[in-house]
Amino acid sequence: MYHVRPNLVVGFHGCDESVCNTLLNNPNRIRISTKRYDWLGNGMYFWENNYQRALDWANEKFRRKKIAKPAVIGAVIDLGYCYDFLDAAHIHTFKHFYEKFISDVKNDEGNSHQNVNLAHGSFRTKMIGELDCLIIERLHKEIAAQMKVDIEQRGFTEERLPDSVRGAFIEGKPVFEGSGIHEKTHIQIAIRNPNCIKGFFLPRRERISDGFHYDLDDVSEDGFMVSEPDVPYGV
Repeated sequence: MYHVRPNLVVGFHGCDESVCNTLLNNPNRIRISTKRYDWLGNGMYFWENNYQRALDWANEKFRRKKIAKPAVIGAVIDLGYCYDFLDAAHIHTFKHFYEKFISDVKNDEGNSHQNVNLAHGSFRTKMIGELDCLIIERLHKEIAAQMKVDIEQRGFTEERLPDSVRGAFIEGKPVFEGSGIHEKTHIQIAIRNPNCIKGFFLPRRERISDGFHYDLDDVSEDGFMVSEPDVPYGV
């Protein structure tokens, strides 16, 4: 009963500028990522309250010539029924489905060689998160199948499909020797249900205040702010 998140969160999605403009002008054209190495499973991915990490990701894609112009789009998100891997109950469920996967692989001689290697942690690939993705998608399919059986047999179900999946990713080097804080650690969200996304926005940059001047001091005669982002008020 505590797995529905009651609050809205802000997420940031790194992308090409063309994707950003498309979502701003047509917010229903949401692309769901289905790559096999998407560690939180299928969905549209966001960095939770982390504009800079989204921008860094887009800049890295640009350096690798994967996108033409790096950009970041923001979204207001209702996580709904969230499989949150910062929640002990969901971690336990995830582990249970992994153990079931291991059992199925051992008992099914027809299983693919790739699944066998994944089960034993020996699948050599750069696609980090491939096993996580596989387990999450199996979890989703099995819940959907159980829901169908429940409704056919009882007329109702107590199962729910996740609207979103959330997890913390420890990434990068420690910020200093002996630190438990890593340079690129972040929280990521995968939105499975597009209705969770209440709207997209173009992120603003914070304006600097000296504590004595406010926005109204910098309004020009035509009604626009005089100061640009990162420029102190009154300049």
